[in-house]
Amino acid sequence: QVQLVESGGGLVQAGGSLRLSCAASGRTFSGYCIGWFRQAPGKAREFLAAIKWSGVNTSYADSAKGRFTISRDNAKNTVYLQMNSLKPEDTAVYYCAALSLSVPSTTPSDYAYWGQGTQVTVSS
Repeated sequence: QVQLVESGGGLVQAGGSLRLSCAASGRTFSGYCIGWFRQAPGKAREFLAAIKWSGVNTSYADSAKGRFTISRDNAKNTVYLQMNSLKPEDTAVYYCAALSLSVPSTTPSDYAYWGQGTQVTVSS
């Protein structure tokens, strides 16, 4: 059974940084993509970034480009989201998700597996 577990969220001041982790287990993820999304209260789930489990393809939303970096450590079965220069509007629950295709997607409904989310709060 596929399991995704996020960690690394917390409270940070504006301008600070956080690194989120997504630990994946339950199957071999070659041929999959892992994506990061976020959802703020009252808003739709928003795509941030995605990475192929094998290879170098990455995809970023415009809101994430330049501040967020997605990476992976296949040996640890973990995908990371490094977030820099955080702003109060980045406050949300952050989720990782797995897509059983080798092409990243920005659409949440394309992703079959989701983690439980980790809260990120950025204070002004």
